[in-house]
Amino acid sequence: MSRSRLVRPARPVRPAFVSAVVGVVVLLASVVSGCGDAGELQGAGSTPTAISPDKLWPDLTPAASPAFDIGEVDTEVVRGITVPGGDIRTVDPVAVVRAEIAANPADYNSGTYDETARRMADCGKGKGGVAGRRCPVLKAYYRDLTGDGHDDMTLGFRQLPGNLTAVRVYTVRKDRLVQIMGYEDAVSAVELAGRSVIIRAPSEVAGYEYRLQWTWDQQQRAMLLTNDEMLRIGGPNRKHSPRPSASPSASPSGSSASPSASRR
Repeated sequence: MSRSRLVRPARPVRPAFVSAVVGVVVLLASVVSGCGDAGELQGAGSTPTAISPDKLWPDLTPAASPAFDIGEVDTEVVRGITVPGGDIRTVDPVAVVRAEIAANPADYNSGTYDETARRMADCGKGKGGVAGRRCPVLKAYYRDLTGDGHDDMTLGFRQLPGNLTAVRVYTVRKDRLVQIMGYEDAVSAVELAGRSVIIRAPSEVAGYEYRLQWTWDQQQRAMLLTNDEMLRIGGPNRKHSPRPSASPSASPSGSSASPSASRR
């Protein structure tokens, strides 16, 4: 027994609509033809298949504590320095370095950096720490690194004897000067980018350098070491002078990262 199929009556098509459709088809044909004149699309080849990483040693017992303490969240108020009105630009950079030296006598009084302490006598107030040619304090730079709308201070000074440069970042909290980052190394360049401090240091490998990036972290209220990498900077024949071993920071907070620790 055959079963008849229900067929709905066709909706009448208006001539104007048909004309419009024909016009669109003609227009598309002309566009496609024009594109073909300028050069046809070509395939880029097969797409590589994504491969998930292989997890090694799945039975390895997770570490219970960090292997190295690089002090990335250590912050401390700088003793003897006040910031009336909260304007960090009123703080004398030379006085800040002198406060650090006073807080770490073992490192500066006949210690690792005794030459730095002696050369501080060549520094003067109000001249950016460069009153004398032997002054180890470098020019201070100001930028809002913490995002609170107020300038913070990035300060550098030479650690002598040796070829190290100490880099410090300070902010102001309740009219008190607070160190939020401290690091020292055989520094070749320092940059400020956004809320980050980027430090470049020579590598023992010819044609490469270390690049460390410290970025403000609102939760920890400190500058954290967020990136530590080795980058190619030139040909294999480009060589750096021997790079001395960096020592822990002689800062009130002890917040230096030892390069040997962070790169093992």
